[in-house]
Amino acid sequence: MNDSIDLHRRHLLLGSAGALASAGLLSVTPHAWAAQTPLPDYVNWKTPGALIVHSDKTLETRREAQGTGLVTSNERLFIRNNLPTPDPAIVADPDAWSVTFQGVKNPRSMTLGELKQLGVETVASVLQCSGNGRAFFPHGASGTQWSVGAAGCVLWTGVPMRLVIEALGGIADGSRYMTSNGGEALPDGLDPKSLVVERSVPLRAVEQALLAWELNGEPLPLAHGGPLRMVLPGFYGVNNVKYVKQVAFSPEQSDAKIQVSGYRIRPIGQSGAPDQPSMWEMNVKSWITRPLQQVKAGRVMIQGVAFGGAKPLLRVEVSTNGGDHWHMARFIGPDLGLHAWRPFLFVADLAPGSYNLASRAIDFEGDMQPRERVENERGYGNNAWLDHAVAVQVV
Repeated sequence: MNDSIDLHRRHLLLGSAGALASAGLLSVTPHAWAAQTPLPDYVNWKTPGALIVHSDKTLETRREAQGTGLVTSNERLFIRNNLPTPDPAIVADPDAWSVTFQGVKNPRSMTLGELKQLGVETVASVLQCSGNGRAFFPHGASGTQWSVGAAGCVLWTGVPMRLVIEALGGIADGSRYMTSNGGEALPDGLDPKSLVVERSVPLRAVEQALLAWELNGEPLPLAHGGPLRMVLPGFYGVNNVKYVKQVAFSPEQSDAKIQVSGYRIRPIGQSGAPDQPSMWEMNVKSWITRPLQQVKAGRVMIQGVAFGGAKPLLRVEVSTNGGDHWHMARFIGPDLGLHAWRPFLFVADLAPGSYNLASRAIDFEGDMQPRERVENERGYGNNAWLDHAVAVQVV
């Protein structure tokens, strides 16, 4: 089967109309989406035409709405919440929000107001759901059928965790993991460990970690974890715990379900288990944001975004024929740092016809975006360039 036929088949297997629209394969206008799927009340301030509403807790940025901007605006940034959004009262007085720190030499609780006195930094990083690209898995992986829109590049402002640790006397001996616990209200009568958002990451994450209270220069919105969120540049979104209420250092990982068996790379048909790889650092990835459906013949501006995940991004290559030949793209705009994405551009002279446009990113260690996805039960970590390619008609 050639790439052209294979690409078409894969797109037909996408699991939802929302995923198809995001991939640019359905003629659904932003205004039509806004009319069919109103935004939930807690995010009614977002741009409706830029988002696909999968559910009240999952909203995807349309591929064409990502464009080639360096920073994703708050109004267009995707939403992925594991639990219902807390009461808005928690952001009424942000500085009163309290966080408990354990597994340090001097354990204690600190308010957001106190944390602000320890230091402040701003970092640009990609926020991406572990299941971004799930819609391309042919076995029908359960969960939201994200195409490419469960990702954005944003500016976080807050206090570096290393300064908090220093203020608390350092990490307790024997610690190997940092665990963040979310402050969402849990329903009565159920085992809290089966529902709580409590994620552990290796201590190597601490150096880059940030307790953030601003998103793109504005107070962190409730929908995105306000008043305070753990931010781990280079790590998948689930580890960037919202409404963070406790941070603990310990020799072992959390025993919460979301850590023990959730967000694990496992073979199709198998249950999650602690010995399986956890969704920690992101992999190298890119995709094209325009053109997506049809374009006039002649000089065509092929644009997209790319990032190295947890490693520095080296370059991006673009193909106009489904991967048979590759050409070097150039980056657009300034480099915002290791964990930010880089918009890219390749200019092609295209005659009328059908084209399969693909991109592949390469990091500084030589890791290249693969042609094929890694098949797994929950559709995690998909960075296959073939899945993310687009079929375009040049007229």
